[in-house]
Amino acid sequence: MADRAWPPLFVIAVEILLLALFCGASAGDRDPSYRDCVESCQSSGCIGDLCFSSCNASTFSGKKEEEPIYLSITRWDCPSECRYQCMTRREDERALAGEKPVKYHGKWPFDRIYGVQEPAAVFFSLLNLFAHVWGLGSFLSTVYYELPRGRKGPYYEFVGLWTVYGLLSIHSWFWSVVFHTRDTPVHESWDYSSAVATLGFSLILAITRTLSIKTEAARVMVSAPCIGFIATHICYLNFYEFDYGWNMIVCVVMGLSQLLFWLVWAIVSKHPSRLKVWTVGLGTLGAMLLELYDFPPLGGQFDAHSLWHLGTIPLTFLWWSFVKDDAVARTSRLVKRNQTVKKVE
Repeated sequence: MADRAWPPLFVIAVEILLLALFCGASAGDRDPSYRDCVESCQSSGCIGDLCFSSCNASTFSGKKEEEPIYLSITRWDCPSECRYQCMTRREDERALAGEKPVKYHGKWPFDRIYGVQEPAAVFFSLLNLFAHVWGLGSFLSTVYYELPRGRKGPYYEFVGLWTVYGLLSIHSWFWSVVFHTRDTPVHESWDYSSAVATLGFSLILAITRTLSIKTEAARVMVSAPCIGFIATHICYLNFYEFDYGWNMIVCVVMGLSQLLFWLVWAIVSKHPSRLKVWTVGLGTLGAMLLELYDFPPLGGQFDAHSLWHLGTIPLTFLWWSFVKDDAVARTSRLVKRNQTVKKVE
């Protein structure tokens, strides 16, 4: 499930694009043996001699298994438990026959741990969440406690925008954790919606920062149409049709647009930390290759998508380092300008 201003947020756009491309029917769930197993399990509540209490079947033909509490907490119900158990059994059969793993319902066969569907992706999403918490906290500490402040507050004009960006990114990664813990329609909706919101706001931030828009009226003119479109798009996905293809187009256009803004800005500006922008950008493009390669999970845990999340962690730390550098550079410039004006007066 995207981050997140340029490259971290472009991470979200690429992620949504690739999720959209790979969702839908897969070889595994088209397998007749798998389909028969799931159908039989849901009707009888059993697979062979093993029966599941979550199915509440009227008659059990085998030994009833009392499911651990963590399966209830992570909402493994009868249909999802049958799909998981049939998937693991079918993959065991394929391994014995020397066949390679296949995807089921758009996902590789992961080995769940204590009810967590994709443990590696959850762990790396948590680290990304922490990276944004740390980054936002460090940025605010720098702006409010380390840099000089004017009578009306910090000299840095974009502190409010970066704060909202950080909060949205934290919110987005939280739902990434939830979604990878258990893939349900509700979790998927929140994961996509939060990613779109973060991506859309990041476009506003990219335009505002790279064009150095400072007046409230000009910021409203930039923000209002973007916010209106983002809100409409999220409502469309959740209340009319969850159209993966359309969502992919929207997110890629927003991602490429802000990518263009940041790239051009990094080229023409003489910002002391512009190389960090390029480093994060190239790192993001390198991490993209993991998703494009797309291989079965190593050890039942580490697939290309989870390693993609791993790769975004250092990029996020570096991006927030750039944001702090930007605050320091602009504050220093404004303080010197004010001192010059006072001397002239």
